[in-house]
Amino acid sequence: MDEHVRVPGRGQEHAQGQEHAHENGRGRGHGHGHGHGHALSAEADRRPLTGALVLIVGFMAAEVVVGVIAHSLALISDAGHMLTDAIAIALALVAMRIAARPPQGGFTYGLKRAEIVSAQLNGITLLLLSVYFVYEGVRRLITPPDVEGAYVVATGLAGIVVNVAATWLLSRANRSSLNVEGAFQHILNDLYAFIATTVAGLVIWLTGWARADAIAALVVSGLMLKAGWGLVRDSGRVFMEAAPAGMSPAEIGRKTAGLEHVVEVHDLHIWEVTSGYPAMSAHILVAPGSDCHAVRQAAQRMVHDEYGIEHTTLQVDHAPPELLAIGEAAPHCADSHGPAHPGGPQQANGDPGGTAAACPGRRRMRFPGRDRRDLTPDREHG
Repeated sequence: MDEHVRVPGRGQEHAQGQEHAHENGRGRGHGHGHGHGHALSAEADRRPLTGALVLIVGFMAAEVVVGVIAHSLALISDAGHMLTDAIAIALALVAMRIAARPPQGGFTYGLKRAEIVSAQLNGITLLLLSVYFVYEGVRRLITPPDVEGAYVVATGLAGIVVNVAATWLLSRANRSSLNVEGAFQHILNDLYAFIATTVAGLVIWLTGWARADAIAALVVSGLMLKAGWGLVRDSGRVFMEAAPAGMSPAEIGRKTAGLEHVVEVHDLHIWEVTSGYPAMSAHILVAPGSDCHAVRQAAQRMVHDEYGIEHTTLQVDHAPPELLAIGEAAPHCADSHGPAHPGGPQQANGDPGGTAAACPGRRRMRFPGRDRRDLTPDREHG
């Protein structure tokens, strides 16, 4: 664990420290099912994406050739749809490489959100395609064109094989990344499209009912709309710096305030730098005489083990006298952001011994000894 700690002096009654911890490990188990770990490296993710891209581009070229030979505008149009899949995967690969660049200059987190930009572009593309297919589907329901069912079936079967292989390759990558998920949704929806196209082609071939093609297009449009909206919504949460889906800041605030010796937790912020990379900052006030350093470590362990938050910036101070007075309404910070989570009257009066009886759910922890070896830089960086 990489920590940068400012250790308060022993003689200061109201010592304070702004503690920062950031672990680079990924894929560790998280309680409550919160947090997404990068179980695979970016390099491991690039390999299946590259394989899927080769398959899609190869099939797209073959589809164009067959379409020209058969004078089929439908096949050439489908090749255009495949082109959007190829662009989606290529965009994901480029974003992945950009996001891997180390932080520098004003970009203190690096360019990790390039992956979120890619995911949002893929989501918007799916939404636009769904609108187009709805329009085309309705138009073809009204005036169905002549469709060569045999060509549609043959192309649909070949497309199913190619897209099953491409989907399998992308499923091996880390889909907790919205960037990879965006490319995966493009290919998955293309697989659905080929299945629907094959069924529609069989109906047309066997019965001559041309409107089956339009109905298949409308079904696929609904699936595209659902997938595209999900990508735009989830990437939008990251851009708006909302807490990761399924992670409650209020719950984390209450649990942090429930740690022993904590008087109040406020200015608590939880956000995602990119998908699978949650971060948290908070201001924690503790009872006079309590060990700020130990409280910070306990809070850090709790959010890491239960919520998978590995990047934390916690400022821990002793509570001022005015906050310790029962019924005192004045906030500690003049410009506090978000709700404050009080630690309870027993804590506020400096009575940690009565905490367990007052709140059975409150956590008890063992503080390290005051031996200076507990606070050495080597121990902190170990």
